[in-house]
Amino acid sequence: MKTSKSETLTNPSDGLKGLKKYWKSELISGFLVFLLAMPLSLGIAKASLFPAVYGIVTAIIGGLVVSFFMGSRISIKGPAAGLIVIVAGCVSATGDGEIGWKYTCAIICLASVLQILFGVLKWGSLADYFPSIAVHGMLAAIGIIIMSKQINLLFGINPSELKGLDTIELLKKIPESIIHENTHLTEIGITCLVLMFILNAVPFTFIKKIPPPLIVLLVSVPLGILLHIKTEGEIQNYALVKIGNIGDIINQSLIKADFSIVWKKPSVVIQYIVLFSLIGSIESLLTAKAMDQLDPYKRKSNFNKDLWAVGIGNVLSGLLGGLPMISEVARSSANIGYGAKTRWSNFFHGGFLLLTLCFAQSIIEWIPNVALSAMLIYVGFKLTHPKSFVHVFKKNKIEFIVFISTILMTLLTDLLMGVSTGIALTLIINWLKGLSVKNTFKCNTQIITTDKTSYLLIKSPLTFTNIGSLKKLLNNESINIKLAPHSWADDTAQEFLKANNLI
Repeated sequence: MKTSKSETLTNPSDGLKGLKKYWKSELISGFLVFLLAMPLSLGIAKASLFPAVYGIVTAIIGGLVVSFFMGSRISIKGPAAGLIVIVAGCVSATGDGEIGWKYTCAIICLASVLQILFGVLKWGSLADYFPSIAVHGMLAAIGIIIMSKQINLLFGINPSELKGLDTIELLKKIPESIIHENTHLTEIGITCLVLMFILNAVPFTFIKKIPPPLIVLLVSVPLGILLHIKTEGEIQNYALVKIGNIGDIINQSLIKADFSIVWKKPSVVIQYIVLFSLIGSIESLLTAKAMDQLDPYKRKSNFNKDLWAVGIGNVLSGLLGGLPMISEVARSSANIGYGAKTRWSNFFHGGFLLLTLCFAQSIIEWIPNVALSAMLIYVGFKLTHPKSFVHVFKKNKIEFIVFISTILMTLLTDLLMGVSTGIALTLIINWLKGLSVKNTFKCNTQIITTDKTSYLLIKSPLTFTNIGSLKKLLNNESINIKLAPHSWADDTAQEFLKANNLI
């Protein structure tokens, strides 16, 4: 097995040279990503129990600020559905409503300082120490949690009726929500949901070029006007997105974070600092790695730089009332598909969001919330797609146990316990398969030299816990590696070997 550099196109110039040469393609891709990002940012903020406008604020910072520092050239930074569960949980745990939002902003700032430290200490390989099956289980659980609340909201249920309900209770409430649905809101919501599935399934390239959320908005807003949603009794209080006057929001206080939570509830603060810094960093790093695989120029991101750049953005976002941001997978992959070549596409997407917030807020407030719920249900479905369950079951029955255990523990407790369970089970399984305690964090290797060649022999099992030690030995891309006959690689290690053309 031998690594080799893939033949690549000439890499696009970065910085001002890149802007001068590729401004047209970056402007177009940035605009198309903006059309996708705006409704998703609003929906993620609302689902996270934040004021909707601060989802857009987060994406603006991710575009206009983080673009200049990030180590991943064509990823899009913004709020992510994968962090909804943590953010909403933090708001509820610290006080609910406006006070919970401001306390959560402070915790986001503190966690972001830790995230910056991760990057400075060059811990960009942090994601490698989490077994891939546990990460997949965590994402599937997040998908279920997102859908559990949004399905109820899809039927026009007042969000106040869902307050305080956990995931299991929300799932149990779905039949009741269907019985007591609001007809007009349900009609809009179901139409939008069906559109999301159809538009993402059609094989026609010209349709795929148009962001499905944009089409959903173009359908849902006229439907809302036609059905008089803005004037229909008490539902007008929660049926449409509310932004408020931007001038008033700025004049109230630019800094929203309230750090008094640190001494009021220190245990809660510590818990969510860990969740925000670890889960947010892992999701962002995994997305950046995935985008490197999709990049037609096969450029390698500087993960450490990307980590502290996102941390800087999160500090600013938290201070101003925004959500934690990551390299977001749906928007980043769409960005590549739209022909982006440089970091300027991320910058332009942030610029278009800022212009919309400043000059088109009245239009935003015509968007029905059920349309946002439909988009988030689709996002949740993608995270927990039935195909992923079937794939894991067919691939490895033992890993399927880890996968299901991670999901169940997350649903019954929280994300930290869920991921910890997945890590612990994977480690125990690796020990039972023959991984020694001695080689748990350092694989046993030996350089073998013959008359014709030399190669690196891996003599111990290669797993998610010791893959980092192998990386340090692979600086030379021409090196050969072989697995000893009695050795083996777990799923996470196999993914690393495949990604680096080592098998």
